[in-house]
Amino acid sequence: MPDLTEWKVPFAFQPRAGDYRFDLERVLSSVVGLHSIIPPDAFSADTLGTERAGNGVLIDEGLVLTIGYLITEAEAVWLHIGDGRVVEGHALGFDSVTGFGLVQSLRRLDLDFLPLGASAACDIGDRVVMGGAGGRTRSVASQIVAKQEFAGYWEYMLDQAIFTHPAHPNWGGTGLISERGELIGIGSLQLEREREGKAEHVNMVVPIDLLKPILEDLRKFGRVNRPARPWLGMYSTEIDNRVVVVGVSAKGPAARADIKTGDVILAVNGEKVTSQAGFYRKLWSLGTAGVDVPLTVYHEGVTFDVVLTSTDRAKLLKAPRLH
Repeated sequence: MPDLTEWKVPFAFQPRAGDYRFDLERVLSSVVGLHSIIPPDAFSADTLGTERAGNGVLIDEGLVLTIGYLITEAEAVWLHIGDGRVVEGHALGFDSVTGFGLVQSLRRLDLDFLPLGASAACDIGDRVVMGGAGGRTRSVASQIVAKQEFAGYWEYMLDQAIFTHPAHPNWGGTGLISERGELIGIGSLQLEREREGKAEHVNMVVPIDLLKPILEDLRKFGRVNRPARPWLGMYSTEIDNRVVVVGVSAKGPAARADIKTGDVILAVNGEKVTSQAGFYRKLWSLGTAGVDVPLTVYHEGVTFDVVLTSTDRAKLLKAPRLH
């Protein structure tokens, strides 16, 4: 992981203490750096890499909240504290539905933890801080520019994600901090959108309200104690009101059914789909992981029906190494 002093957010985009009603430096001290090592034979190694770095936020004694893809299948996790300390952590839990991940510090951090706010209470136009590890110079004074549905290509969807601008350049696991100095989300992605004819970058943030119902399960079991959604191992995107396959996981049901890149998903269980969100909702409405998923597929001029036996994606992941 690069040393925290090697880069800074441009001064014009850094938050200034006088602009907020809370102690900015104290709040930002709850954000830590995170560095994880993943075995080369892990399921996610090819797509997410074997070494991942980002941020996390201390939300309770020794408990760091981050974005799950940073710690999925991690065999080692290190927390980088603003005062220069490096503390070993354990990948405690991951939820593929929300995208949240939890890390348990294996030593006392001696930091204030950041209280959870209410993401539902934030509005478009609100001033926020995207807090990164290393304090004010590694954080961004930002604004909420949208609250809307988000569908990701990896069989992931949020009914209402939060979008902020300007974007944080090291967005993974950043803390979205409200005007009250509370944590209202965790940074997940950087996306590009067009505004007034120009392209601008925004961060997609997972709202903190999605954590509250699942936090105790993640702490106790490492996953949410509910039946898993059906997973097909299919990467898709939406092009001109069509759901187009852009990739297939080698070990997933889609690969076994010979689904190919470029195929178009026309219907699920006989019901037409024209959007990624509609595709996911119909897929997940069929039942839990293991349910048969009838698809109508268009492939190079030919339309055919095929039934995929879905699975629980968590079964393909390596369990975190216990300490």
